Amino acid sequence: MDGNRRYAGNMGKSRSFGHSMGAKVSEKVIDWCYDIKVKQLTLYALSTENFQRPEDEIDGLFNLINEKFLKLYADPNTYEKKIRVRIIGDRSKLPDFLNNSIEKLEKATEHCNKFHLNVAIAYGGRQDIIQAVRDIASCVSSGKLSLEEVNENLISKHLYPSPGFSVPNVDLIIRTGGDERVSNFLSWQANGSECAAYFCVPFWPEFRKIDLLRSVRVYQARKAENEQEHSYRVSKIITFLKIRKYGEKCEDLRKLESAKKQGIS
Repeated sequence: MDGNRRYAGNMGKSRSFGHSMGAKVSEKVIDWCYDIKVKQLTLYALSTENFQRPEDEIDGLFNLINEKFLKLYADPNTYEKKIRVRIIGDRSKLPDFLNNSIEKLEKATEHCNKFHLNVAIAYGGRQDIIQAVRDIASCVSSGKLSLEEVNENLISKHLYPSPGFSVPNVDLIIRTGGDERVSNFLSWQANGSECAAYFCVPFWPEFRKIDLLRSVRVYQARKAENEQEHSYRVSKIITFLKIRKYGEKCEDLRKLESAKKQGIS
């Protein structure tokens, strides 16, 4: 969700205008993803680095996010479409009124299971891993866990949102605004998962459904490439085993011929 402020600057508008237009596109993207049967969508609304911005801009974002959460809470479509909303990030950095709206929305949608909407607020991928490691270290120190129990699955379970099942490995990352970087986004879930990345020029308020569909094609091409590579590796292994088996048979025949020449039956 990058480029709200640059979009507003190009339009000669305020930053709040850019964020407002970006929020409207976010609502559309949720609908588009639901329509094409995406199961999990994570929107990066506010990073830990964003807190370095002017206080009035951050306060405006808090109010805008709160407004959209209350809209989701009151919208019958949220429940008809069985959209479960969860927030990932450091909630201690958020104002009380926003945390209250978050708790209300999460509670109201906790039994919805058709579409999972994760909203990253006050979130950073490295910070997420740090808090998970601290939580696990505390459990080990208190005797609730042993060092032998610490593995990838356990770390994943302690990532945001915690407690609860964590955000799964990422299939596709979309970055708008022309920057080709992922900016500390879902570091644990994205690295090592062979996810696809789609970088596009439009700022987030300019993002269209065709851009989403293009990103899906990039994911499909990446998936097909991985499957083809996997099939190639499997075929090479099978060929190797066949050759090895054939070689063993040839060796057995050579031994048999040698034994016959020596008169051994």
